[in-house]
Amino acid sequence: MVFAQECQLRVGVNLYLEEDQKDVKLYQHSMVKLVSLKKSDHFKKVLGHKKIHTDFYSLFAAKNFTKLAKNNLSVSFVMKKKIGNAVKRNRIKRKLKAIIMKMSKIKGAIKMNYTYIIIGKNKAYKVEHKKLFDEMCKTFEKV
Repeated sequence: MVFAQECQLRVGVNLYLEEDQKDVKLYQHSMVKLVSLKKSDHFKKVLGHKKIHTDFYSLFAAKNFTKLAKNNLSVSFVMKKKIGNAVKRNRIKRKLKAIIMKMSKIKGAIKMNYTYIIIGKNKAYKVEHKKLFDEMCKTFEKV
């Protein structure tokens, strides 16, 4: 009787492991570190390339022109001073950054060989996280 229960537990554990292994293939194993652009020349190079505008943010993308470590993603978050006070601007940046971190864990969602600049807009402050995440996924597919 005890042996039968133990076998059922092992079979149940194996089934869970197989399901987890299917999910693992969708996610990257290592943590991705976000690296921000520092020099104004780098900003100018990226701003001159591909542009995608949405209601919540504008995305600028260019192929990497600097050498980065394997698990580094070059993303800069920018807010205009017109948008509210510092608290509002920082909250929008935090929302966008959290979504990028979440997307970086999904394999193939973000191209690692690109440099990105994300300029937040006022509407991103009140929109739900899920809607912003879906919009960001659609935008990164276009890049």
